[in-house]
Amino acid sequence: MILRRPGNIRPGNFSIAKREKVEERHIPDKERASGGAGGADPSDLQLISAANNGDARAMEAIYFRYRDWVFAQAMRIVSNHEDASDVLQEVFLYFFRKFPGLVLNCQVKTFLYPVVRNLALNRRQKRTAAPLGDRADEIAARPDSDPAGQRADMAGLLDSLSDEHREVVLLRFADGLSFDEIAQALSIPLGTVKSRLHNALTQLRGRLSR
Repeated sequence: MILRRPGNIRPGNFSIAKREKVEERHIPDKERASGGAGGADPSDLQLISAANNGDARAMEAIYFRYRDWVFAQAMRIVSNHEDASDVLQEVFLYFFRKFPGLVLNCQVKTFLYPVVRNLALNRRQKRTAAPLGDRADEIAARPDSDPAGQRADMAGLLDSLSDEHREVVLLRFADGLSFDEIAQALSIPLGTVKSRLHNALTQLRGRLSR
């Protein structure tokens, strides 16, 4: 997916081009994520402020800074590249429509995660409800085993957890969110986050000790 940056940067005209080749300047992803060449990378708050003031490069930098993370979160839920790509597009369209005027009182990841989660769950629900014939090719194309044994074993362990337990484990250890950030992202009490994580780790220890 490629970000298309038009001359007019009004959020309604700020779009993400999907499944098509779009001519773009050759800028390394690292430079895109920093909003330009040279100097220290701007903070998220600096980029948000610049985007609120109509800076298209700041919006582009936010996209390239978080696109891989958003895609990874979507893949955890939908397990389908096409659906995850659609979620990625929908998330950033939603995000960019918040400009100008976005006031961010948390990390960008904390702000975006509920959006990713809701859109991805909707996608998964629609795909699950689809007739088997519509999904036959996808199912047949899945490999029977993962050649990376340890990685497959870990994925299997995580898959053995409920959705809510797996979610807090990944947000805590894969994404490095604090307990408070997880609580905010999931809109649940802090105590619930700690309880879910404790229960998830207890289950994983039990399975590893078998």
